[in-house]
Amino acid sequence: LPIFYRGADILVLDEPTTVFTESETEKLFKIMRSMKEKGKAIIFISHKMNEVMEICDKITVLRKGEAIKTLKKEDTSPKELTELMMGRKADLSIKKVDKEAGAVMLEVSDLVVLNDEKAEILKNISFALRKGEILGIAGIAGSGQRELCEAIAGIEKVSSGSIVLEGEDLVGKSPRDIINKGISMSFIPEDRLGMGLVASMGMVDNLLLKDYHTQKGIFIDRKPVIKKAKEMVKKFEVKTPDIYHPIKYLSGGNIQKILVGRELSMHPKILIMAYAVRGLDINTCYTIYDLISEEKKKGTAVLFIGEDLDVLIHLCDRIMVICDGKITGIVDAKESSREKIGMMMVGNTDDMDVI
Repeated sequence: LPIFYRGADILVLDEPTTVFTESETEKLFKIMRSMKEKGKAIIFISHKMNEVMEICDKITVLRKGEAIKTLKKEDTSPKELTELMMGRKADLSIKKVDKEAGAVMLEVSDLVVLNDEKAEILKNISFALRKGEILGIAGIAGSGQRELCEAIAGIEKVSSGSIVLEGEDLVGKSPRDIINKGISMSFIPEDRLGMGLVASMGMVDNLLLKDYHTQKGIFIDRKPVIKKAKEMVKKFEVKTPDIYHPIKYLSGGNIQKILVGRELSMHPKILIMAYAVRGLDINTCYTIYDLISEEKKKGTAVLFIGEDLDVLIHLCDRIMVICDGKITGIVDAKESSREKIGMMMVGNTDDMDVI
């Protein structure tokens, strides 16, 4: 953050803590408070309500390009701010589904993945994921979460170990091989535009990417996909000029709705989600949490990588913590806490009951 030391009188920060750990965020806030004491002015743009309430003096709410209201922090609350952002009453609660998990759907054993320098980025990872279960994954950024997801999806090369989905070992199979074998799996990657969708295409073509190869004949029938796109706009409240408009011009929330909607439309047996709500407005976040709970009701096995520990605790059934490519423990979400998970994220498991 060299800009802090260049004598700036006004500093604008746009979602600066998106990939920060809590300790990194606190370091940033310490610098911001120091600048404030020296008479500097700071504009802090964020979707994270707890951070806004902690660091800001005044808060301006924007909605659809308009400044709705400016309030002093001491005169407002997260609930009021959320309702101003959404333009309606807000229910800020995750509706956890009380459903017992079924049989094992996915079993990962002694998984090892190497990075470009041939060093182990995943070190003998082993866990099981059951039908109708949401297994959360917590860890400091860069601990191997992305590589784990991509290895299961057939994108990342596996050095050793096995990834067994309903009796079929996926190691060595490409994403197309997995689809061709009839294995029902959807993957919502961390990079929604670089890996999940094509920015220059509209909704229709992005939906076609998933199933064009299953159509018979030499011509592609776009009618079913056009119908699906229109239904998705209505169901997920996607804000777009039309279904052919390049998605790169849409907001992050609308792009993510399209990606999530496309993957869920495949009716997967297993759903892998990497930072599905990163950088999204609070309304879209809770829409996606509700969709995940609905998938659990259907018996879908969900692997959910998240950054917000409170969300992991309230949404997931179990939480697996990774530190430096190793599993430091798997805990029951109901019996866990932010402090316990935080300690495991840095490799400290002393005096902790983990499974």
